Amino acid sequence: MSVRNGREFLSIPGPTTVPDAVLQAMHRPAVDIYGGELIGITDSCLADIGRIMGTTGRTYIYIANGHGVWEAALTNVLSRGDRVLVLESGRFAAGWGGMAEVMGVEVETLPGDWRRAVDPAALQSRLQADRVGAIKAILVVQVDTASGVINDIPAIRKSIDAAGHGALLMVDTIASLATMPYAMDAWGVDVTVAASQKGLMTPPGLGFVGVGDKARKAYETAGLRTRYWDWGLRDGQAHYMKYCGTPPVHMLFGLRRALDLIFEEGLDNVLLRHRLLAGAVRDAVAVWSTGGVLAFNIPDPAQRADSVTTVIVGAGHEPRALLDYCRNKCGVTLGIGIGDLEGKAFRIAHMGHVNAPMILGTLGVVEMALNALAIPHGKGGMQAAIEGLARAVPA
Repeated sequence: MSVRNGREFLSIPGPTTVPDAVLQAMHRPAVDIYGGELIGITDSCLADIGRIMGTTGRTYIYIANGHGVWEAALTNVLSRGDRVLVLESGRFAAGWGGMAEVMGVEVETLPGDWRRAVDPAALQSRLQADRVGAIKAILVVQVDTASGVINDIPAIRKSIDAAGHGALLMVDTIASLATMPYAMDAWGVDVTVAASQKGLMTPPGLGFVGVGDKARKAYETAGLRTRYWDWGLRDGQAHYMKYCGTPPVHMLFGLRRALDLIFEEGLDNVLLRHRLLAGAVRDAVAVWSTGGVLAFNIPDPAQRADSVTTVIVGAGHEPRALLDYCRNKCGVTLGIGIGDLEGKAFRIAHMGHVNAPMILGTLGVVEMALNALAIPHGKGGMQAAIEGLARAVPA
């Protein structure tokens, strides 16, 4: 017996639910890639990605996922033998560093763990010890999708400046852009990377890079540049070269509509919606955790992301049973634990095209599963989420 028939809920942290309006915008014939409306769509998308990133610098659109724009960023500012410093706070900064290592870049990791944000003081100490400026770039994620942590990018910038170090600050916003505040120029970020399939509510397949002045200077001597990723080749007037070939026509139709939805709601309102819905999830998990089995992966409330919550399952219980129940019995797909948390956690996404009914429905199914599987948990998590939202969204 199941109660899953009906619209399924995708509650994984990417790809997220694509709005019907975005899917409809993509459902149209192809157009001329050398002129006409597509040129205007490209120009407006590049400008609006910059608005969301908070930069007046150049932006680029790649036919790539997030891993692709990791490589795009690295190749345009580094040379073989350069050293980068990876700031550990989960899985994905390390993945970015691993990509650099394959390309012949020397990779050093500032040790952290999967339960805490990057320590700015530790970063400052390490940079002060680098008296010859061997470290050319610092790689960090704003939100790590695996651990659920939010890193304090302004504090990291402050530590770099306090150390008097000249390394580029390169930030992955794949799991945070359009879900949490981000201000590339104001925060002193040199390179920003992002992707389409999370807060930007577009199917996977587009990656974005924002570039500041310091990164543009580094580009001039970068020895890893290749034709496809090269910023300079994409700066020309020919629309064809904005994509180093055929543009992703239908993805651009979808992206344009997704950006319109963000600005119609208002970016500040989008961020507030994410914060309130994340708060509802945290209210529920806080109550469930009093049963002694479930726990936040990130103990410090100030370090929990507004895009995804990672929940540890302990005391000998298997998260797979809960994941299977939610999906097979109720039609709700939760995120699995990945990396160091594989088989130890589940993740609830609250990013992108998401509203109160979707979050409350997901939480209700999780609480239903906890009861059905006799997993010890504090009672009333769902009620706590409802009451928290009712306070935050008054009549």
